[in-house]
Amino acid sequence: MSALRWYDRATNVVRALAGRPETVYAHCDIPCGIYDPHEAQIAALTVLRMDQLIAEAARPSDGASPEEHALYHEKIARYTAVKEQHAEKAKHEVRVIYGDYFTADHLKEFPQTGELVYKIFHQASKARQGIALADAQELLNQVQQFAEIFWKTKKVATRKIPSHQKAGGELVVPA
Repeated sequence: MSALRWYDRATNVVRALAGRPETVYAHCDIPCGIYDPHEAQIAALTVLRMDQLIAEAARPSDGASPEEHALYHEKIARYTAVKEQHAEKAKHEVRVIYGDYFTADHLKEFPQTGELVYKIFHQASKARQGIALADAQELLNQVQQFAEIFWKTKKVATRKIPSHQKAGGELVVPA
């Protein structure tokens, strides 16, 4: 530990013992102030794309070789693993923004936010459990609603733009 860091810690301990703790204002563990729902939207698009790839994957015929069957199952396993990782990533990104950025004032202004976050968590789990494209699309829709609310808290207008990804869909971005 550097001498300066040790000194800072010792100073804080002395202040606390003297009844004069230093007041620190931060909305997260590292007060960087950088939040953006873009990653949550990309994760939701990835879930959608993995479901599309699973639906498009051609199951080998009964007479196919064991290698062809193995390749098919490996491909489905990879798509499923990526889908599950990104569903969890969408939940993580929303959880961090909701927990670290949103204030009581934001929630007064946008009272639907808590219920929407709850729905996102459950929809992401539902999208992980199955391969219904509608479930993945609903996750994306809910994450887009969250993105719109997020930007409104910053008084930033938004617009939807094409994602330009193979999954299709749109992204909510600042206007």
